[in-house]
Amino acid sequence: MTRSQRQSDVVVIGGGLAGLSAAADLAGAGLTVTLLEARPWLGGATCSFARRGLTIDNGQHAFMRCCRAYQDLLRRLGSLDSCAMQDRFELAVLGPRDQLIVRRSALPAPLHLTGALAGYRLLSPAQRARAAAAAAALRFSSHAGRRADDVSLGDWLAAHGQDDMSRRLLWDLLSVTALGITSDHADRALVAGAATRALFTGRASADIGVPAVPLSKLHGAPAATLLNQLGVRLRLGTKAAGVRVAARGGYDVRLDRYAPAAGELETAGGAPVLDARAALTGGPEIIHAAGVVLAVPAWAAVPLAPAELAPDAERWQQLKPSPVLSLHVIYASQVTELPFAAAVGSPVRWVMDKTRPAGLHTGQYLAASVPAAEKYLDWPVSRLGAELLPELERLFPAAADTDVEDFFVTRERRAVIRQVPGSQPLRGSQPAGLPGLALAGAWTDTGWPDTMEGAVRSGHLAALKVAGELSSELASEVASEVASEVAEPPGPLALPPAPTGTALRGVVVRPPAGLARAGAHDFPGPE
Repeated sequence: MTRSQRQSDVVVIGGGLAGLSAAADLAGAGLTVTLLEARPWLGGATCSFARRGLTIDNGQHAFMRCCRAYQDLLRRLGSLDSCAMQDRFELAVLGPRDQLIVRRSALPAPLHLTGALAGYRLLSPAQRARAAAAAAALRFSSHAGRRADDVSLGDWLAAHGQDDMSRRLLWDLLSVTALGITSDHADRALVAGAATRALFTGRASADIGVPAVPLSKLHGAPAATLLNQLGVRLRLGTKAAGVRVAARGGYDVRLDRYAPAAGELETAGGAPVLDARAALTGGPEIIHAAGVVLAVPAWAAVPLAPAELAPDAERWQQLKPSPVLSLHVIYASQVTELPFAAAVGSPVRWVMDKTRPAGLHTGQYLAASVPAAEKYLDWPVSRLGAELLPELERLFPAAADTDVEDFFVTRERRAVIRQVPGSQPLRGSQPAGLPGLALAGAWTDTGWPDTMEGAVRSGHLAALKVAGELSSELASEVASEVASEVAEPPGPLALPPAPTGTALRGVVVRPPAGLARAGAHDFPGPE
């Protein structure tokens, strides 16, 4: 075999949660796996970077107890204990004129949230009663399944007696959490499925979990360790340029390699990276494999896909990205005791206290997320601070009485797909007629929204397809490991609860006096 060619049973393209899940399953079944990741770290967009002695997450992520596959992945990585999970669902909701705590009771689902809705004083008693009726109708509407011509959640709610105030102050909380967009634009069927999964199937399903460590320590570093233990050949900083069906059978993966800057490899989390430097500087230009898993975002999968998938790729290309803007504010003193909070009627959607995970010892570090942030995406940091920092002061009044010691932003221009009516038929499905080739990624059609849970499940499903088409015996081994993670309970469309990869957005206005001297700068993140 020439230097320009090497062989592997399976090549996994993409080192995000979907690719990690697929690679671990396939290697655990005994296959020789090579994982290619264009960035110098594992974990995809769930990454961290250093700033002024702190460890900063590129975005904020949370999950719910019903995200079983994601929690199983954390357990396999040995990092599940690095998350804090609620004993009982409790969420602070910050409204335009009032704040309240939403809690579940010990009653069985769906009765466990009746008290929370009855006490949701951001709405009038009449609005709450109409909201209860609409919630019941939404629950049963999920039995209708997904339709390409489905209406938006906002239109559906308006037809079910929900006025604009109810949609803004209650239903947007659900749609932004599930899909990262407001109810006026959200796909009704996806939200209905998410609500069924998180709110109606079990009283503990919506309990919230949050990382207690930086995302690089939660995902990237332990994933590198696990995959090395499984014998996966990691190729960080190695970008795939294309996949083609080989005349001799299997697939040829063409690489587009580059040499990283000094020290880049260490950003994978400090765990050993097998053969990474050799791969970056002098590895093969083509890898021949019996199977390939495309575990990259839709817009990256389009140019990589073999010619036989051109009609499918044309559909994927129609999916639109939805950006997320994250605001990072370090205050001189504590401004809230809440570990996290949701906001309604505000561009700020979720705020999380990142003081301890980041390593801050004095003051308080709040990270806030703005989903569907097209309006703000290209604004300079100074304008973002002037426009948005006062909103945090409104949500957390104590913030007006302390200095901002640092303020910066991260921008994820393609955080998730825009999950609007008509987007479901465009999501990638497993290709037929191409044995050993599979798609993975939260954007694919797993029946879940574009979240961390959807990403992990897609990796399991891709591994099952590849293993099954390479060997029925291997398929049995993979299935035995992941069947419980990807199996769906009987009933209507099951979708993710909370946006495990979209959760936590926040915003603030007017820069306090300390902002200019703080030297805020724009950190674009790994876009």
